[in-house]
Amino acid sequence: MKFTLSWLKAYLETHASLDTICEKLTAIGLEVEQVRDPAAMLEPFIVAQVLTAEKHPSADRLRVTTVDTGSGIIQVVCGAPNCVAGLKTVLARPGDIMPDSGEALKKGVIRGVESQGMLCAADELKLSATETSGIIELPADAPVGANYAEYAGLNDPLIEINLTPNRPDCAGVYGIARDLAAAGIGTLKPLAPASVAGKEKSSINVTLDFPADQAKNCPLFVGRLIRNIKNGGSPAWVQQRLTSIGLRPISALVDITNLLTIDCNRPLHVFDAKKINGNVWLRPAKGGETFAALDGNTYVMQAGMTIIGDDTGVISLAGIMGGETTKCDENTTEVFIEAAYFDPVRTARTGRALNISSDARYRFERGIDPNFTEAGMELATGLVLEFCGTPQAMVSDLVVAGAVPAARAALSLNPALCQKLTSVDVAVAEQISIMNALGFQVKDSVGQLNVTPPSWRPDIDGAADLVEEIIRIKGFDKIPTSSLKREEAVPASAIDLADQRLSAARRALAGQGLMEAVTWSFMPSGLAATFGGGDATLRLTNPISSDLDAMRPTILGNLLQAAKRNADRGFADIGLFEIGPVFHNASPDGQAVVANALRAGQSPRHWASVQRAVDAFDAKADAIAALAAAGAPTASLQVTTDAPGWYHPGRSGALRLGPTLLAYFGEFHPSVLAKVDAAAPVVVSEIFIANIPQSRSSGTSRPLLKLEPLQPVSRDFAFVVDADVSAAKLIKAVRDADKNLIRDVAVFDVYVGEHVAVGKKSVALSVTLQPTDKTLTDTDIDALANRVTATVAKATGAVLRG
Repeated sequence: MKFTLSWLKAYLETHASLDTICEKLTAIGLEVEQVRDPAAMLEPFIVAQVLTAEKHPSADRLRVTTVDTGSGIIQVVCGAPNCVAGLKTVLARPGDIMPDSGEALKKGVIRGVESQGMLCAADELKLSATETSGIIELPADAPVGANYAEYAGLNDPLIEINLTPNRPDCAGVYGIARDLAAAGIGTLKPLAPASVAGKEKSSINVTLDFPADQAKNCPLFVGRLIRNIKNGGSPAWVQQRLTSIGLRPISALVDITNLLTIDCNRPLHVFDAKKINGNVWLRPAKGGETFAALDGNTYVMQAGMTIIGDDTGVISLAGIMGGETTKCDENTTEVFIEAAYFDPVRTARTGRALNISSDARYRFERGIDPNFTEAGMELATGLVLEFCGTPQAMVSDLVVAGAVPAARAALSLNPALCQKLTSVDVAVAEQISIMNALGFQVKDSVGQLNVTPPSWRPDIDGAADLVEEIIRIKGFDKIPTSSLKREEAVPASAIDLADQRLSAARRALAGQGLMEAVTWSFMPSGLAATFGGGDATLRLTNPISSDLDAMRPTILGNLLQAAKRNADRGFADIGLFEIGPVFHNASPDGQAVVANALRAGQSPRHWASVQRAVDAFDAKADAIAALAAAGAPTASLQVTTDAPGWYHPGRSGALRLGPTLLAYFGEFHPSVLAKVDAAAPVVVSEIFIANIPQSRSSGTSRPLLKLEPLQPVSRDFAFVVDADVSAAKLIKAVRDADKNLIRDVAVFDVYVGEHVAVGKKSVALSVTLQPTDKTLTDTDIDALANRVTATVAKATGAVLRG
């Protein structure tokens, strides 16, 4: 929204400086984006008079002139057709910065003749949006040598504010003046247009032809016929106001509508009455009608758009743009003026659909003042008679169709709400005073204010909006500053521990060489039953597919089907994982998020290793990697053989931490593979991240790296033990021998056969010792070896292999 300081002061009686006004505008929510002072741009240019103008000796279209600058006479070469002796115009001298180019003017030699300046056209000074062929012509009484900007009244600062969509009342200069007056910057001048009495009945009638459910598209239309007028140029002050904000003056009739649109937020339209055939109607478009608009384009109407027409068809697009067939020109002698109220939503949809932008649409779609419709018509009537009137001018009675929309109900405001929402204590009397100054009607009841918003404020919907109005006028700077209370010195993580663990497990499984899959949360009910599901409460009543009729009890079935589809297409060797929900029952606690991994076929081919079939230990490694990344104490895990029935009974296991189940791993049971016709081997793991107990560190980050200064020592042990004793039990026994010195225990060989008794097996372990305070001696190592042998023998009955 742009306006000049003098335009604002036409409605605001104030002695405040430009800086004060701009500061207050921003303070009350009408943020000033920029202030441009044309006087600064035009400061170097002066009024000068052409004394002589002779034909250039070497160019037919150029003239060599002598110019009086008020302080001397200079020679200027000029090519303007209106450059004649005696003309007063505007002079630019060498060194002056030209507004159109931004470059400094230099002395020049044109066709061999020196030119000591330049006589300026309006577009060269950026005073006109279009190129002009002649230089500026000033009146005969213009003082030679005077500053041109000061003489022409162009020293009027231009203010541009960033108008938010919720403030349509300030899309007019008068509304901005009203806000400033309420904020204590001067006094608002009244806007009371004189009523013009009609002398005859209008020959053009208006009908609103809307279905009952679309009556709000145009609830009110006010028209007026004015005859025997003469269209011409608008007064200089009107043209100056329009030019200052970037609008091009066209003619008095058009300029009046543009002026009132910006001046008091009242868009209007003037039709050439002689070009209207029959009466005027408004209705929703049926769709397919064509409309030749003033912008030179022809638009096809969509059904429901509000259109204005006569006996010939569409002549205007309501609230957006007039039509070419009824536009006013220099020959117009009769006008039919339109002042109406159009629905903001319908106007916005129409403008977007047709991609038409106009000042009228900008205001109608935000919501103008419906109560100002007739007053706007009276203003327009007065200006038409003033600018275009003749002694024979005839004004008709108002043609009114519809009525002003019903006023909104009063809002209830508890004065204490201001303190509650803003922490600013504003006295009740001051609250009432502020709202009255803004045009609100306030009735003070006991402990409650009944507030009726003015018709020009469609954005006021509730008590909070009223508080906002009070505090913006009182001053946002009055709101006390206070820091947000923080319960902890370090803010909490954006994701909780459960999400951190799942994310860590996801990275770990991907690091194992598995590809992440995302499958349906459903599976065939028959397959679900194989994995312990198929509960009737988890059957879908309207499945997206007949073979996806049950919520999945595990992700393994979906991964197995995905592996089968890949194998059918020639990709039998595959590794997949998915982290997602599984469903055990229909209760709120019957859903859990788990991580499942699957490997099928052969291990990856590599030059340094022999390719082999995947086995249960691959699945175990995947599970341990995910658990370790998620923060589980994997060194303390115990392996048990109680995996569910869909695992191979001799090639599967469970990872537990005491009684807590953390994972299953192993090969699929052959019967499960048969159900989907998949080929062995297929190994899988189910990892229950949510079951990991919360450690003291309560996170997934790894402990700090501690580098010991002493070199570790490795010793190997081979124990003969009963065949049914697990290697995990041996490893735990070795660790228990000395938890401080023993840092790692690994199985590197298992032997059953010759030299080992029947029912026995030989398990070879590599034990890593890490001294912390002194280098271990042979005596220390031998003593530790004896403790290891004794501890293992006591826990498992194992003996050292001879």
